[in-house]
Amino acid sequence: MKVLIAGGGLGGLTAALALLQRGLDVAVYEQAPELREVGAGVQISANGSRVLHALGIGEAVEREACEASGKEIRLWSTGRTWKLFDLGAESVARYGFPYYTVYRPDLHGVLAEAVRRAKPDAIRLGARATGLSQTAGGAALHLADGSVAEGDVLIGADGIHSAIRHGLFGEDKAQFSGMLAWRGVIPMAALPAHMRRTVAINWVGPGRHVVQYPLHRGELMNFVGIVERDDWQVESWTQRGTTEELANDFRDWHADVQAMIQAIEVPYKWALMLRPPLERWTEGRVTLLGDACHPTLPMMAQGAVQAIEDGYVLARALAGAADDDLPAALRRYEAARRERTNRMVLAAAENARRFHNPALAELEGAQAYVDREWAEERVRDRYDWLFRYKVDEVAV
Repeated sequence: MKVLIAGGGLGGLTAALALLQRGLDVAVYEQAPELREVGAGVQISANGSRVLHALGIGEAVEREACEASGKEIRLWSTGRTWKLFDLGAESVARYGFPYYTVYRPDLHGVLAEAVRRAKPDAIRLGARATGLSQTAGGAALHLADGSVAEGDVLIGADGIHSAIRHGLFGEDKAQFSGMLAWRGVIPMAALPAHMRRTVAINWVGPGRHVVQYPLHRGELMNFVGIVERDDWQVESWTQRGTTEELANDFRDWHADVQAMIQAIEVPYKWALMLRPPLERWTEGRVTLLGDACHPTLPMMAQGAVQAIEDGYVLARALAGAADDDLPAALRRYEAARRERTNRMVLAAAENARRFHNPALAELEGAQAYVDREWAEERVRDRYDWLFRYKVDEVAV
């Protein structure tokens, strides 16, 4: 069986590696001329690190990552701190696997190296997907240079602006969320000593919030700032902003937030868009994974992890399937994943409202609000179902 994968991001490479390890032939078509990820952070909770260890690359990722010791909530104005939950040894004890904070290029590099070890020519670069076609006996990926790749199954792992999704289901129905996101990566040495901690922090405040966590063996700090604004609606990770504009969006915030902003060499900004969950991901011998089918706001820190889960479950569904059973195998994969990912998308939207609530404006109201919304039982309700998921046991 030959599987075509459009897109060489985290989800596409996870699928490729899991498929190759099960004896299937794979070709990954990536539009970039070189294989690299944007310089940003990603959080890999226990449900995601379970996949990495199942693929045999957990230790390689761990060498490059940080194993966060916990998560905290901090108030935008005073810096008051509340513990969200413990991680580190607690994550392993409770969920069986660690919680990593990882530099995207590090994780991407480990995945790409493992794919190429399994099949040296698996990844084709400079190959931009433009469409697809299929018959009862196969699927074809159409590329920008006019060539056509043929296989038994086609996986659209080509992100938010997926050409494969468009080819299957038509125009995207994206709506602007009313929020703009800033990102930057900071050398840890550029920050005050008290900020160089292996803790993930969510700064919450009225109309905006900030997330920070360590990366790359603790040598870098990731910064994401999200603000309610309606004057920027470009959905791209490569649009540069200015330090002045970013600082203005978080004026009057705590000195630690200001220190991070001033230490970012180049801040990037992108508009956050909302998309309704797809009613289905699969048509015949073609299906989707990751942002191509369930793009999400970043407030649950699960976008990358859910794409990684998709790739592993998809490989399990296809392994051992007969040729005439492939469309049914793809539908089984979708059925195993759709309810979970839809729930995650809705939970992220709820967290956006929680992080930006007007009750956070003043200390007295913020104290009561945080005590209620981040009480231990409520936190468990929001996250346990995510972290306990076992990709190697879910029925496909």
